[in-house]
Amino acid sequence: MTDAATPPPEPPEVPPAQAAASAQDSNLEEVEKLVGRIFLHVPHPRYEHHRLAGPVSTAEVASQVHGTGFFGRLNSKVGLKITLVVGTMWAAYLFFGLALYGLPQALKMGPSAIVLWTSSEFLQLVLLPIIIVGQNIQAKASDARAEDTYKDAEAIMHECVQLQIHLRAQDEVMMESIDHLRGLAATLSGARPAAAGGATASA
Repeated sequence: MTDAATPPPEPPEVPPAQAAASAQDSNLEEVEKLVGRIFLHVPHPRYEHHRLAGPVSTAEVASQVHGTGFFGRLNSKVGLKITLVVGTMWAAYLFFGLALYGLPQALKMGPSAIVLWTSSEFLQLVLLPIIIVGQNIQAKASDARAEDTYKDAEAIMHECVQLQIHLRAQDEVMMESIDHLRGLAATLSGARPAAAGGATASA
C-alpha cells in the first residue's frame, strides 16, 4: 500500500479589489517609465555650435584660403580690394578705352594684327571685369540663399526647442495625473475591503 502524493498547497486567494489595485499600480509604473523613456531630450551638439558660431563670414573663409598670419591677412585684403575694384562696369569702360587706344595701330598692320588685337587686348581687357561683375552678382544671390537657409535652420531649431518645452510640460501633467490616479487606486482599494466587512457584519 502506497501513500498518495500530497498535493502542493494552493496559493492564498487574493481579493479582487486588491488584485485590481495591484494591476493598476503596475500599469501606472509602466506608463511612468514609458513617459520618462520617450521624452528624455538630449540636445544635439550641433545645436549649441550653431547657436554660438553664427553664419560663416568672409574673414573666416579668407583665413582658410591664405592663412591667419600677417602676409595671409595682407594678401586677403589686397586680393579682395582688387576684386572689388576691377569687378565693376566702370573698370570695363576704362579697359574698353585702353583697348581702343591700340586699335589704329592694329588697323595699319593688317588683318592678322586686328585678330591679335581683338583676342589679346580687347576681349581680355573688356571681358575680364564684365565676367567678375556677373560672378559678383551670382555670389550675392548665392549668399542671399545661404542666409535664408541659415535663418530657416534657426527657425526650425527654435520650433524644435518649443516642442521640447511643450513635451516637458505634457510630461509634468501626465506625471501629476499618474500620481492622482495612484492615490485614487489606493483610496478605492482601502474602501472596498471596509465595505465588504461592513456588509458581512450586518448579515
